[in-house]
Amino acid sequence: MERLRGLNFGGWLSQIDAIAEKDPKRFPGVDAHMEQWIGRDDFFRQKQWGFNHVRLPIDAFHFFADNDSPVESRLQFVDRATAWAAEADLRLILDLHKCPGHDFAEAADVPVQKLFSDPTFLKKAEKIWANLAERYSGYPHILFEVLNEPVAPDAAAWNRVKDALCLTIRQHAPRNWIVVGSNMWNWPSTYRELVPVEDDAVVYNFHFYEPLLFTHQNAPWIHEPEIRATRTYPADFGEGLVLKYGFIHSAGVWNRDRFIEELEPVVRFGQTNGAPVICNEFGVYAPVPLELQLTWLDDLLSVLRERGIGFTYWNYKNLDFGIISCGEALHENLPQYDNPERISYGVLKALRRY
Repeated sequence: MERLRGLNFGGWLSQIDAIAEKDPKRFPGVDAHMEQWIGRDDFFRQKQWGFNHVRLPIDAFHFFADNDSPVESRLQFVDRATAWAAEADLRLILDLHKCPGHDFAEAADVPVQKLFSDPTFLKKAEKIWANLAERYSGYPHILFEVLNEPVAPDAAAWNRVKDALCLTIRQHAPRNWIVVGSNMWNWPSTYRELVPVEDDAVVYNFHFYEPLLFTHQNAPWIHEPEIRATRTYPADFGEGLVLKYGFIHSAGVWNRDRFIEELEPVVRFGQTNGAPVICNEFGVYAPVPLELQLTWLDDLLSVLRERGIGFTYWNYKNLDFGIISCGEALHENLPQYDNPERISYGVLKALRRY
């Protein structure tokens, strides 16, 4: 497979509540938002910018009823994305961003998510994937991403669940590529415990926001007090901070050499299993000074390119990381968006370069 380079379309069919929270007075409602937020031209813009794929996160509760039956009036938007991506000659990663029993955003506050503790929720996820895989199996440009940022109590739990979901997808989509990530929000270090899928058409995915103390500094959705400090990059972040299950983020010195070190488990996994690898999310919180964002991006992107690893930047539009920012009052006066298109051209230029 060619090296994938693209952008996330988060906030269109997923995390819509976060879009509404930023501009509640002008939020048109869920269905009108889906109709208006992204269109055919946005797909062709990706191609014009030089990218070759789009990652499309979807939240299952928007598209499937409580009995897991499809909501056709909503799935039409996924149908459109499928058609527009094909027209623009782009691959489309269909990412199950949130599913019954699993929400990556709530994972830090929930002891064990139901997907890993209650078989009922695994069956619900399997039913959803059976429907999606069957519906889109005839489109070779579509890849199926099993689950966004799994947070299981241990590697064995995630290996069990991802194998079951991959088997369901493969039963209904014999030829499409499948995208699988590692445990604990897809962090690279957990690749040491990831068991490869017994399938030759699998892309392995990780996310990278380290050092979190830099990339998410002052982000309001993270509650640890360490995140409230203003920080630079490269830098020494001391003891870092501890999140779920004692997982340590950001400790020590972070620079380009550290990126090489941190990605070693992923690189080794891909080489050992002869499988392509992609970084499906990365970015820096928009209020961080742009020159620091660009230093971080250049370091990470250069390492990804040297190792043949693809990427999907988070995010195309809004959600605090967007190349484009519209209606985000918190970011209204950021200098990188001070142009008629509200485009952070510095970030876009960096991505296009790699």
